[in-house]
Amino acid sequence: MRTITVVQYDKRWPDIFLLDRSLIQGALGEIAKNIYHIGSTSVPDLAAKPVIDILLEVSGLNELDKLEPAMAGIGYVARGENGIPGRRYFIKGGDRRSHQVHAFIAGDTQIIRHLAFRDYLIKNKEVAKEYAAIKHAAAVISQNDVHRYSTLKADFIRHHVQLALIDMK
Repeated sequence: MRTITVVQYDKRWPDIFLLDRSLIQGALGEIAKNIYHIGSTSVPDLAAKPVIDILLEVSGLNELDKLEPAMAGIGYVARGENGIPGRRYFIKGGDRRSHQVHAFIAGDTQIIRHLAFRDYLIKNKEVAKEYAAIKHAAAVISQNDVHRYSTLKADFIRHHVQLALIDMK
């Protein structure tokens, strides 16, 4: 069973991302169009679960599916769409998850949403502090139920993603 823990920002997270970005690029080659650090570990000074979220922009999902063995070779387990149509999801670390990859075809609106939210939190420090407080509370209330943890954050995320998309214009 996974334990939900929210910790203070770790300055090593960007370097950890860069290492796996290099591994993923090497495993996937030209299919990987862009590889971004997203999620709370990509926002300086934001408390987070110590799991590196990676956004992978690919030329095609069928091509990515064929390279599941290459991803397995660098420690990633494929989980298919895992509840989000048009996504391929990979995890690394099992119950002690260290990384997760969210892959979408180039141009998918999910890419814009993830990057907009990340950039919005970086730009809006007070919103990031509020988000950290929500995550700490959600971690306690959820009692290690990942779905409940996500649900407790959902309204905040939905609202601020909309603001982030407006802010982009």
